[in-house]
Amino acid sequence: MNKTELVAKIAENAELTKAEAARALKSFEETVAEAMKNGEKISIVGFGSFETTSRAARTGRNPQTGKEIQIPAAVVPKFKAGKTLKDSVN
Repeated sequence: MNKTELVAKIAENAELTKAEAARALKSFEETVAEAMKNGEKISIVGFGSFETTSRAARTGRNPQTGKEIQIPAAVVPKFKAGKTLKDSVN
């Protein structure tokens, strides 16, 4: 499912127009991204939680040349599925 299909499904399920559903989805994306940027954890009970985690710097290898390269430390987004979501998928 791509973003257009997701917006159409949200519009159908929530009885909104596609434009309203698109604005709601965009607002959700921006809100989650901003909170994660500020180091906050977002928990949606039953669905899951969004947070950031730190990845340490490490030495990697260029697969084309075999030469070692330094991969810098980074802060990366992380999603952990909630129990209700896990159960609904199985």
